[in-house]
Amino acid sequence: MEFKEKLLQAKEISAHAILTPLTGGVSSDIFLVEDQGKKWVAKRALEKLKVAADWHADISRYLSEYQYMKTVRPWIGESIPELRSLGDGYFTMEYLGEGFLNWKQEMLRGHLDSIWGSRAGTMMGTIHQKSWNNPAVQKEFETTENFEALRLESYLRHTGKIHPTLQTQFETEADRIKSTRIALVHGDFSPKNILIQEPRILLLDCEVAWYGDPAFDVAFLTNHLILKAIHLSQHRKEFLTLLLAFWKGYETALGAERFPEVATRAQRLQWMLLLARVDGKSPAEYLTEDSKKFIRNKVSENLKLNFSPTPQETFHLLFS
Repeated sequence: MEFKEKLLQAKEISAHAILTPLTGGVSSDIFLVEDQGKKWVAKRALEKLKVAADWHADISRYLSEYQYMKTVRPWIGESIPELRSLGDGYFTMEYLGEGFLNWKQEMLRGHLDSIWGSRAGTMMGTIHQKSWNNPAVQKEFETTENFEALRLESYLRHTGKIHPTLQTQFETEADRIKSTRIALVHGDFSPKNILIQEPRILLLDCEVAWYGDPAFDVAFLTNHLILKAIHLSQHRKEFLTLLLAFWKGYETALGAERFPEVATRAQRLQWMLLLARVDGKSPAEYLTEDSKKFIRNKVSENLKLNFSPTPQETFHLLFS
């Protein structure tokens, strides 16, 4: 059934409503709905993701995304869009209007204000702190199969198969993450899923939500910052400043007593995720062949060292 027909059948829209596709990630269809003078957004999950690799996932993950947004909005307020309705295979939410900028695109343009790194860290740390060892939240997000399909298999296990000498490390890390239950994990906490417009920062695309290891979110975001520092070599100092601002915001929000254990795991995992964005099922589209070769060599070298480098040490290992 076409999405518009489904919305009509559910009496979400009138027959005269206009649905315009919006650009987004690889795992969902997102539409701007204009109906009777009002604008809002409808989102549905796809069974087959829009990537070259054969990558499938359970479409019921839209329920996890809706529930994640509903759960964390009381904690981080307007950093989550206002929800509108929940339907069969989709949900609807507020249309944010003009003026919001995509953080990833701003970075790629060389716009690297560290305040957004600090705010992203505060937002992530608050979610992890509020959900830390929370049995009710854990029960709501027992979505391990979905997280396995969308993250552990497609990023870590798949990449390990491409690199046999590293496969044991990648499998061991995937198994460790899968067995960990500490806090609510967004699972796709990356700049492409963050919109910015002073003073508001918005977190989107929560369909990978899972109660597990918060270090995954930390590593996922820091990995993206490092990738862009590799890609935009003329801005490496600014990326380090941005990365340090994120770390500080996150540590402050999470709490100093919890931060070290999360940071240690995240700092090692980020190296594996670097390689996953080269040879996993969702490669970073902006990396050149030279950058990919550079990452493969550096990751192989660092994983042999078997330690968890700080942000400064990471940049030293990569760029010295």
